[in-house]
Amino acid sequence: ARSPAKAPQQGLPRVFMEDLAVLQREHAALRHRVLRLLESCAGELVHGAQLSPHGPLPVSPHLPQPPRAPLPPRGPIPPAPDPHAELQRGLLDFLVVRGATLALPASAAALLSLTVERHPELSRYEVGAGNVTRALFELQNLVPAAVRVEQGELAFLDATALSAFQDRLLGRPSAGASAGTAGGGDKGGRKRTATAAHDSELAAVMDLVGTKSAKEKERQEQADELLELLHKPTARQASETDRFRTAGGSKLQEFCRHGTKEDCARLNGTGMPCGHIHFRRIIKPHTDVSLGDCSYLDTCRHMATCRFIHYEVDHTDAQRMRQGSAQLDPFARTATNRVDDDPFSRHYESQFVNCDIRTFPMQTLGKFPVIMADPPWDIHMELPYGTMSDDEMRRMNVQVLQDDGVLFLWVTGRAMELGRECLEIWGYRFVQELLWVKTNQLQRIIRTGRTGHWINHSKEHCLIGVKGDLDDRFNQNLDCDVICAEVRETSRKPDEMYDLLERLAPGQRKLELFGRPHNVHKGWTTLGNQLGKTQIAEPWLRQHLLDEGVFEPQDLAPMPTPPRDPLVPPWGGHDPPERLPREGMQ
Repeated sequence: ARSPAKAPQQGLPRVFMEDLAVLQREHAALRHRVLRLLESCAGELVHGAQLSPHGPLPVSPHLPQPPRAPLPPRGPIPPAPDPHAELQRGLLDFLVVRGATLALPASAAALLSLTVERHPELSRYEVGAGNVTRALFELQNLVPAAVRVEQGELAFLDATALSAFQDRLLGRPSAGASAGTAGGGDKGGRKRTATAAHDSELAAVMDLVGTKSAKEKERQEQADELLELLHKPTARQASETDRFRTAGGSKLQEFCRHGTKEDCARLNGTGMPCGHIHFRRIIKPHTDVSLGDCSYLDTCRHMATCRFIHYEVDHTDAQRMRQGSAQLDPFARTATNRVDDDPFSRHYESQFVNCDIRTFPMQTLGKFPVIMADPPWDIHMELPYGTMSDDEMRRMNVQVLQDDGVLFLWVTGRAMELGRECLEIWGYRFVQELLWVKTNQLQRIIRTGRTGHWINHSKEHCLIGVKGDLDDRFNQNLDCDVICAEVRETSRKPDEMYDLLERLAPGQRKLELFGRPHNVHKGWTTLGNQLGKTQIAEPWLRQHLLDEGVFEPQDLAPMPTPPRDPLVPPWGGHDPPERLPREGMQ
């Protein structure tokens, strides 16, 4: 007897073998029905012959009987393929192969269209977007780390994790499974090997489907090359980075973590102090050594009478630093990065205007690409200086000082939200935040700051706002957004900010609002009400303020000597400011 189910040919993919087996089963079932129909017809013929009036037909034993084919084994007819199951299989394959390039969020209708495009055989089934949504939720329940569905759309997809899930579903060995087989028992290894062998042909087909075509590989190579070009710094950026890089490498010297030379020699086990910078204890007649270190160290307001221990930089280490090859002066608060290329040498001398910023006609100063402001926010605490109300801050006429530029706005406490509001009112868009981590004289994070309602502040925030378009005058991505620097006088900000902003916009006009005498720097214009007699170093600005009647000649300090080759052009390359209206003149 011929078996109706012929063994499938070895080497064919499993999908083809399954289709062949279905066809063979359908052929066997059809053949079985035909044989049953033939038997029924033969019975009716015999019954009709027995009812003939002539009597039954004689049946000769010598007549050949038709051969009877063996009946196939009876069994249930195989069910038709489940459309939803087929959609599940096609959707999983599509998400694994194309999920990395899929734009999210993706709707169910879009996923259905893309899946059918990849698997055209799904078009003969009646499936819709609802089936896709159902399949996505099923995947989310099975692999929550790889798939997330929000409002019926695919919102998150980890193609790598989903591929690992598909490997486990199909029994394909992965790296982790291979390692587990090598180290595990023989029984578990044989089971995994048998499963992998059972699905090896289907795995080969899936790998073949997932392999990129030559055109896809070419597109990927072009995309990688484009990304590399986009991330590669331009020649100008590389030149600016090299310009501000410290000549000969870093000149920074570390402070010894033991503090003083005596403690260093005692604790390092050698009996000699290390080569780092040390501190020296300041012991005065009124000092009580048993009380320990002063919490405020060099920022103590009562150092002349304070009974706690204070410190200063060891003079021997400082002298060794000055005479050695290192360029860093431990006592200096500012330092240029390159000795042979001082970025401040071609700037005008510092200029400052002693005024009430709330009423001063700031439009007479012209335009400044860079502005830094440290307003006296009303933070509802007792402070050693006057403050401005929230409404006064909102009414500040800062917007007249810039058309295209960047504003660095220092905020603290409750002023953080108010600062963002002011940026929006003044016409800026908030883009980033700079953080100042405060350290004390011994280079440790402060823990006894004078601000903070519930816990002491060990940091301050500087909001960065941008107005207009920033052109190639600005060097982006040179510095990071964290500064670690010592705390000094109340409200005094790190001097490192001036070097950072010079690297950001070299050779541009810069303005500081709410400045004090310690904020005055070369190349900067400073406005504040504690600056003494006004000094203007830019010739064109000095003449304009006199012409507008903002100042009288006797109100201004003598003009400093301008540089031989000024880096900043008149008005910074902008148009001169418009004349004040008649009623604005004093």
